[in-house]
Amino acid sequence: MHDDGLEVFHVVRPRLFGIAYRMLGSAFEAEDVVQDVWVRWQSTNRGAIQDQPAYLFTSATRLSISVLQSARVRRETYVGTWLPEPVDTGADPRLGAERGEALELAVLMLMERLSPLERAAYILREAFDYSYDQIAALLQVNEDNARQLVSRARKHISEGRRRPVDPAQQRRVLETFVNAARHGDLQGLERLLASDVVSYSDGGGLVRAAQKPIEGRDRVARFISLVTHFWQGVTLSFVDANSQGCVLMSRDGEYVALATVDASENGVDRVMWFMRPSKIARLALPLRRK
Repeated sequence: MHDDGLEVFHVVRPRLFGIAYRMLGSAFEAEDVVQDVWVRWQSTNRGAIQDQPAYLFTSATRLSISVLQSARVRRETYVGTWLPEPVDTGADPRLGAERGEALELAVLMLMERLSPLERAAYILREAFDYSYDQIAALLQVNEDNARQLVSRARKHISEGRRRPVDPAQQRRVLETFVNAARHGDLQGLERLLASDVVSYSDGGGLVRAAQKPIEGRDRVARFISLVTHFWQGVTLSFVDANSQGCVLMSRDGEYVALATVDASENGVDRVMWFMRPSKIARLALPLRRK
């Protein structure tokens, strides 16, 4: 019987996607990596490989590192603010991982500032529970370097983000935020926002959106309270993306934006507006089918 390697690949595919997505912050690019792993797997002497899943995970990680390096060059010329592509975590809240770590949108944003090796080491350790010697072998560094990569990544992410509220509280904060924003309630927004809140908008140059992040409670609250026309004729659908509450907005049958907030005990620290059509297409698809 001919062995085309499909069975083992099918079993590990969710993890392959989970590694690539966390590395790249893009489901589209992650799917390309998974497809590339499959193509290479077909031309590999599979009988000579003792641990086939480990081989595939290594391939996905190293390919993702390579893709990330070129992706960062493209993102430098991206029109406006680049935000990670949200994914539906309803079916698989962990996306193939032992733990659902490194999935929240704020963490994906912070990981953009890590080196590719730091990002890979952090993801393998925090989401997939790899041992340091496994990380070292996969990244072709020694074990001490693997520990340092994870430590530096953890430090950067912990310094860049306050301790978030639990998912239920985040969802309640989001609903309150949306209600205040829809009605242009300046004081209501100010009560919700942390003093150093930042609002990010990703239109990718394809739709109208703020080109630069807006910083500070007063500026963010004033900006949001003044764009009440944006909410006119909008239908809201609350969804889960990246293991957090989000709101998907449609107008005249077309999905136009996704918004979410990152909140701590200080209030809303980040507001994220995803307006580029390709960034919300995957989340909108299941709703279109209903």
